[in-house]
Amino acid sequence: MKIISSIIFSFLLLSCAAGKERIFIGSTPAGHVVRAFLGIRFSDSVDFIRWKIAIQDNKYTLRCNYGIGKPNTNGFFDGGKWVTFDGSVRKEKNYYYLGSGDKTLRVVELNIDLLHILDPENNLLIGNGGWSYTLNNIAPLGTDRLNLSAKQTILKDSMVFQGRTPCGVPGIIPSGKLCYKLKWYFVLYAEKNKPAMYKVLGTPWRQEGGRVGAWKIIKTSDGRITYQLNDEHGHALMNLVKLESCKTG
Repeated sequence: MKIISSIIFSFLLLSCAAGKERIFIGSTPAGHVVRAFLGIRFSDSVDFIRWKIAIQDNKYTLRCNYGIGKPNTNGFFDGGKWVTFDGSVRKEKNYYYLGSGDKTLRVVELNIDLLHILDPENNLLIGNGGWSYTLNNIAPLGTDRLNLSAKQTILKDSMVFQGRTPCGVPGIIPSGKLCYKLKWYFVLYAEKNKPAMYKVLGTPWRQEGGRVGAWKIIKTSDGRITYQLNDEHGHALMNLVKLESCKTG
């Protein structure tokens, strides 16, 4: 009986010592970096890649579906193609290095809920109007912490951001209204000696031809830079957080 108790106790210790598995999902463009890591031929026509990565301790399991997107659905023509494999994970501070044979994919942990894929020089990969290179924790904690900061950009004329998000952006889509996804196109203007103005085009204000208003830059003591877009009453309508490409080991 003592032997059985010892075995059970040892098993419990080992179970507690193992880190909790975290699963991240998301859809990304099919850029050079991710094609090379996944073994997708550069000649293949691919609209986007759907990811699922499970990370536990120094191991990961990856499952990706890719192909030509089927209109008005979340899927691919003929189900797309699949890539599945596992490998080792090395972590340095907020950076993960996912190994597969002689290939490595670099990923930065923006916070406990978000991972972002990097290029070989540890720069944040830039997405497009349809997809980004950010992967989302399927069991988010809802933290507002960020592991990266940014430097202030000197804006001489304007800057443009575009992308798509789920429908749950607070205060944008009324409760109960049918929504598939939100498409965004932000233009932030800067004119000397004039209030900074913005224009937003996309799903929420398509019928109105877009929305305009004033915006401002908010910088906090921890180095975070936020672009705050205000409504017609001067109240915050939404906030865009600026992140910096990261040059580190």
